[in-house]
Amino acid sequence: MSGPDAHLTDLKAGFTANLVISASVGAYGSVLGLMAAQKGLSWYQLLIMNLSVFAGSAQFVMVDMWLPPLPVVEITLAVLIINMRYLLIGASLSPLFAGTSLRHKMLFMHLVADENWAMTMARYHTGRVSTWFLLGGGMCVQAAWCCGTLLGHRLGADIANPEQYGLDFAFVAVFTALVFSFWKGRRDILSWLTATLVALLSETILPGKWYIVCGGVAGALAAAFLNTDGER
Repeated sequence: MSGPDAHLTDLKAGFTANLVISASVGAYGSVLGLMAAQKGLSWYQLLIMNLSVFAGSAQFVMVDMWLPPLPVVEITLAVLIINMRYLLIGASLSPLFAGTSLRHKMLFMHLVADENWAMTMARYHTGRVSTWFLLGGGMCVQAAWCCGTLLGHRLGADIANPEQYGLDFAFVAVFTALVFSFWKGRRDILSWLTATLVALLSETILPGKWYIVCGGVAGALAAAFLNTDGER
């Protein structure tokens, strides 16, 4: 089967395959919505961020840095550093996009998240899969993310003091889980320590949220040099 019918079948298959994991996406998305409400973001600003950025960990950092006057440069650099992993994700998907147009690549890659990428690659190594499967998964994940964040925003708008219920700790718990999901083993220890030390030092001598950018750059450079040395 080929053509539109095949595309629709793959789209539905990708959407269905990501339903279970999307439940957890919606759950930690609600924490972002809660934070956004407490920072004063409106629901439509949050929705625009979801649709245009669509990167969970980067959006957590954006919202955390959302203080007037808005540090646009710092936020942009922090998001770029956090999303550098998408360079590797995009490279891993290159066989799947072989022969497609640039417009196809740009539209479909926008909805690539860690969850539907992992699901697509697992299917790719065990059988036939197409970019439409990837897109269906991205639609499922983004729908769950938007629903979760907007529900959390509504909750945050109704609760004046989330600290009273311990909801302020939810961000710490979720972001800690996100960070440790990137842990690859002992080889990461030095780069993580480098990022931590540089961030702590920068926080004491630089204003605003520059410690996030400095720590991220230092950790990424340390990881790059260590990986290069290990391959020699």
